[in-house]
Amino acid sequence: MGKTVISTKNAPAAIGPYSQGIDANGTVYVSGQLPVDPETGEFAGEDISSQAEQSLKNVQAVLAEAGLTLEHVVKATVFLQNMGDFAAMNEVYARYFTGDCPARSAVQAVALPKGALVEIEAIAVR
Repeated sequence: MGKTVISTKNAPAAIGPYSQGIDANGTVYVSGQLPVDPETGEFAGEDISSQAEQSLKNVQAVLAEAGLTLEHVVKATVFLQNMGDFAAMNEVYARYFTGDCPARSAVQAVALPKGALVEIEAIAVR
């Protein structure tokens, strides 16, 4: 199996023993992206809209490092601290994924790392 680690300074560094992304034979797995601004190391905001936006920007950055875009995403998973934030997250998400959108799951998590309101992971194919 061909496996390549994807790492970029344009997304937050991993906060544990994992990679920002892995390219395995043309399928790119993007680890869950917290809403951390890679320049400041802080959350992009305290509301779900700003946090969802930053998480998606971080997904984009990892994909870009692999030479891909959001158009290559076939599956996304959104983890929400509060399912009541679904509509606001979805509004932001819809600005990033247009046309033929990827398959997606959205689940509520009891808690997310660092107290984030959202975390987004993705699978993309070349």
